[in-house]
Amino acid sequence: MTDSAQNSPPQTAPTATSLTETERKRTEQKKAVPNGVEHRSSVLTSYDPRTSELLGDYAMMGADEVTRTIREAKSAQKWWAGLGSSGRKRWLLDWKKAIAKRAVDLVEVVVQETGKPHDDAWLEVMLAVEHLDWAAKNAGKVLDRHKVRSGLVALNQASSVGYEPLGVVGVIGPWNYPVYTPMGSIAYALAAGNAVVFKPSELTPGTGTWLAETWRTLAPNQPVFQVVTGDADTGAALCRSRVDKVSFTGSAATARKVLAICAESLTPAVIEGGGKDAMIVGGDAKLDAAAEAAVFGGMGNAGQTCVGVERVYVVETVFDDFVALVETKARKLKPGADRGAAYGPMTREAQVEVVRDHVRDALDKGGTAVVGGLDSIREPYIQPIVLVDVPEDSIAVTEETFGPVLVINRVRDLSEAIARANATSFALGASVFTQDTRTGQWVAERLRAGVVTINSVLGFAGVAALPFGGVGDSGFGRIHGADGLREFSRVKSIARQKRRAPLHLLTMDRKARHLRVSKWVFKTRHTR
Repeated sequence: MTDSAQNSPPQTAPTATSLTETERKRTEQKKAVPNGVEHRSSVLTSYDPRTSELLGDYAMMGADEVTRTIREAKSAQKWWAGLGSSGRKRWLLDWKKAIAKRAVDLVEVVVQETGKPHDDAWLEVMLAVEHLDWAAKNAGKVLDRHKVRSGLVALNQASSVGYEPLGVVGVIGPWNYPVYTPMGSIAYALAAGNAVVFKPSELTPGTGTWLAETWRTLAPNQPVFQVVTGDADTGAALCRSRVDKVSFTGSAATARKVLAICAESLTPAVIEGGGKDAMIVGGDAKLDAAAEAAVFGGMGNAGQTCVGVERVYVVETVFDDFVALVETKARKLKPGADRGAAYGPMTREAQVEVVRDHVRDALDKGGTAVVGGLDSIREPYIQPIVLVDVPEDSIAVTEETFGPVLVINRVRDLSEAIARANATSFALGASVFTQDTRTGQWVAERLRAGVVTINSVLGFAGVAALPFGGVGDSGFGRIHGADGLREFSRVKSIARQKRRAPLHLLTMDRKARHLRVSKWVFKTRHTR
């Protein structure tokens, strides 16, 4: 990290910098050539999205630099894998302590690069550290070789299953949760014995660099965890570098590009491609709690949460009461840069136009704004927007908005709510509010989603043992939990013959009597 990134003071008052001004500053980093085509700058500049203040300059790493980093990682990975799960546990817990002790510094970097409030950044860092702790402490139990039953037919075999490291894992992280989200891959891949090369978002390079430097203070001669900074070309170079697996978080559109590049070398990938998360509110729900959760899930982090809340389907008997509660709570929220702000700016400038398009389409198709509207969009901030009775074919319902916008639609019953919630290509997260435990479970099991919470939103995020991932356009593969550890491992099965089988069939000199007895045993076991 550059000195300017480390020493930039926190902003205490919101500054409404126009998109045009911010874009101008960033464009100045590029140099135009005579034919009008811009060539790639060698410097990646990080800005505070609240003020457009320059935070620091980072290397725009190309294919050669990525290749060199991968080569170093492969060498370090041999040492790392050789430590075994218990040895890696000690190193990872030391890293956890180092991050926790300097958490205030990491929080400040996150706040500056994303614009989110300090409290939100603290929550993100704390959750990330919890996952690092869980992965370190549970990797041995999950991945170390263990016996499995051989069964009646193979009683003469001693069978075991173990999980080996893949090698080097490339992690491409997002900007909305630049610590918590990539740590779900980084911690679990490291705990499984892999080296990791992390490419943070071009909007949050300082956060990734901070994490790598913290590791380097512990193991300066073992580059098990490294960072490469840059733009989409850097990410493409990482995918082409023949790492042993890629873990990507971002839009479904970019995920398809990542997979196309990975396919060139048959590099496997785990993908988290965003969501259009639905909340269902039953007629017996505690409405105040449901409204509170909807506002938190929809407006927290300026709505830039892939598994938050974008759509709410409410049983019509409680629809009006629910909307009134949401309206009251949403109107109290004020975005800004001061410590008392409910949420910060849109971190990614282009997302402002996405939000504007979605809101305009919803209104044009007959939806009603009960809180805010198009005039709520005053970049880089967007005031809370709550829309009701939005047609299901509106892009505000079908596509990821990723802004502080809630769409609330009425339904006849829970069955209709489930059908509408599932009628999307995205399937990452969902939630249901009802006081009946069986009903909540019934709804959760029928929702097409990777994770469902009952009477809460985002409650799973702090449960490190729960795997997380999506379906459809929301991706595939899992991070977190035991499945997350296995995601970055290669399974190896071993069968050891302890003695000659009494019925020896695996030979070219098979005895007819052995086959007759085997047939009798087979029929006895499987035809009764």
